[in-house]
Amino acid sequence: MHLLEIKEIYKKEIKGNGLKGISFEQMPAEKIAIAGETGSGKSTLLRVIAGFIQPDSGTVFFKGTKVKGPNDTLIPGHRSIAYLSQQFELPHFLTVEQVLIYANPLSDADAEKDESAKELYTLCSIEHLLKRRTDELSGGERQRVALTRLLLTKPELLLLDEPFSNLDTVHKNTLKKVINTIGKRLSISCVLVSHDPLDTLSWADKIVVLKDGEIIQIDTPKNIYNHPTNEYVAGLFGNYLLLNDRLTSLFNIPTSFLKNQLPLIIRPELIHISSQKTNNGVEVEINDVKYFGSYQEIEVIIGESNLFIKTFNKATFQVGNIAFLTFSI
Repeated sequence: MHLLEIKEIYKKEIKGNGLKGISFEQMPAEKIAIAGETGSGKSTLLRVIAGFIQPDSGTVFFKGTKVKGPNDTLIPGHRSIAYLSQQFELPHFLTVEQVLIYANPLSDADAEKDESAKELYTLCSIEHLLKRRTDELSGGERQRVALTRLLLTKPELLLLDEPFSNLDTVHKNTLKKVINTIGKRLSISCVLVSHDPLDTLSWADKIVVLKDGEIIQIDTPKNIYNHPTNEYVAGLFGNYLLLNDRLTSLFNIPTSFLKNQLPLIIRPELIHISSQKTNNGVEVEINDVKYFGSYQEIEVIIGESNLFIKTFNKATFQVGNIAFLTFSI
């Protein structure tokens, strides 16, 4: 049985593109990421799933039960669905512990002794923050407290709207670890909206790509990255190369890889570069080299085309040198 079913959701927006016939399903424990450019409808879709926005047509079902919107009931949403927005708020001038005790469905006295809540504080890496006031927390700490407050209601589905935006690397990595841990330890399914490919490719079981309020591609992260439907999808998840028929033939790209798609969209790391002449290697001139620590980006000139190659090769490449390219799956 599906955990979540989104069926033909339409929503017109005064500003933005709204949603146009959105349909997909989520299985229990499945992690879904929603990706797309700004204004593509990601946050609107998440709020429709949460029940906070009434769709013009279409239905959201959670475990077979309709998720009610503001036109259906005074208290929209579903008790088993929790939503963490980008503009979350915490009560001011209270300690973290007070905020969480008040949020606990148990009585105050029982909440103070609630061992499962204490375990949750540890899972969310906030146990050291309990005695601090909310206005003394950093942005990343406040977000983890807000997440903990939601988890105290024991949701089965967690909706996260751009949870990693505006966080420094340390707090971002901590929150990523927390989200992975609660998914495994508490058996909570997640739908996450993000514009950062590293947030989605490494985390999701399935990615839903939106453009102008429509679904462009639904697939696994591996297929989304390696076999994007079009340039829009390719660009959302990193750099890419467009190979015309001449370059495709020159690199001897296997027919099975083409799938009748020209120009061919491939990732820069699929082109191997060497300073030594190789069998079937295509000779090129190096036009630019950029060093990024673990890898290099190298611009090469091949005929009238310029290609950007990503390589983990530790060899030293210099502008003006001759190099040799081969295609490698």
